Amino acid sequence: MTITFSRLPDAPFDEVLRLINEPRNTRHMPLFSPFTPDEAKGWIAGKDAQWDEFGYGPWAFYIDDRFVGWGGFQREDDGADFGLVLFPEFWGHGLEITRVALGKGFNEFEFDEVYALLPLTRNADRAMAKVGFETLGVIDYDGIPFRQYRLGREQWELLQAPE
Repeated sequence: MTITFSRLPDAPFDEVLRLINEPRNTRHMPLFSPFTPDEAKGWIAGKDAQWDEFGYGPWAFYIDDRFVGWGGFQREDDGADFGLVLFPEFWGHGLEITRVALGKGFNEFEFDEVYALLPLTRNADRAMAKVGFETLGVIDYDGIPFRQYRLGREQWELLQAPE
């Protein structure tokens, strides 16, 4: 199995549109409203613009050259925020994709820490702990509660060290 990334505009548009409107994902996205094709094009352009502004941003993810999802890093007030959205049939690959993406974050982008926000509908403490994230608590984001996680460089490097 080979995991690769590309910029989001390079992904097949119809597949991106299908993914961002996928009901099994959107039920965990409290800030979501369905995208029309034109809205999706604007959304993709906005996500991709972060690369020019911050030097990092979201990617399209592929497994063996098949588009499986999007995610990566977005700039938030406290730093780089990691997110991941996959087609349901690829949910079992989230941990592998997350590890590759975090490696890029700490090694290529030289982050000192990475944050993640998940809605309370997702009880992901165990999954987040597998890659080293600590739970910081619940924060309010646009009037909606989210569980916030943090992963520091030292913890990431400790988890990467051979046993």
